[in-house]
Amino acid sequence: MKVSLVQASPKSGDKEGNIKKIEKSVKKSSSDLVVFGELFLTGYECKDFSEMAEPIYGKSVNKIISIAEENNCYIVFGMPEKENDKIYNTSVLVHPDGKTDSYRKWFLPNFGIFEEKKYFKEGNEINVFETKFGKIGLLTCYDIFFPEICKSYALQGADVLLCISASPETTRPYFERVMQARAVENTCFFLYTNLVGSKLGFWGGNTVIGPKGDIKAKGEYFKEATVEY
Repeated sequence: MKVSLVQASPKSGDKEGNIKKIEKSVKKSSSDLVVFGELFLTGYECKDFSEMAEPIYGKSVNKIISIAEENNCYIVFGMPEKENDKIYNTSVLVHPDGKTDSYRKWFLPNFGIFEEKKYFKEGNEINVFETKFGKIGLLTCYDIFFPEICKSYALQGADVLLCISASPETTRPYFERVMQARAVENTCFFLYTNLVGSKLGFWGGNTVIGPKGDIKAKGEYFKEATVEY
């Protein structure tokens, strides 16, 4: 399986523009799996999540399904998901045949610059997703610091742990240590995809880590780029 981890800066509140960024990156790639960061659909700094959130299989997801189908690849991205009167910080896995799977972020940071509990409800399910390349377990940013999630995926037979993130520079040393630990603890490949830019200082640094904790590929800091492996 060839993967592309896209470290890019989505425009806050511009779903159409951000979908175009997804399409452009996917078309440039020949990868089987193309990954974008946390809340990429709206941008992490968007404060209008109640207005911008959509259900799975809403207008935006359907456009991304078409991109996956046309390019015969899997796409992972983050979005605010609306279900009834609740909004979730959701990671979406779109399959080449148009199927979707999704994971709702469990652990919502609510300190410092983060105020996710103001907007989102916690998720409560941890399920691996079957692909033609093996089983994938999704997690979102702060979830990485809670090893039980990755262990649950490993016990379900995960081959790959995939974390999408909106992580600022102040957290970089911790993320870089912990992602290697999660790979080793569970003898799984670990894929990490972060945003870049914004006044919050998202640092990029997209990383592919092997089951022994060895870094297979890594992106530069603070630059838009695509890490391929």
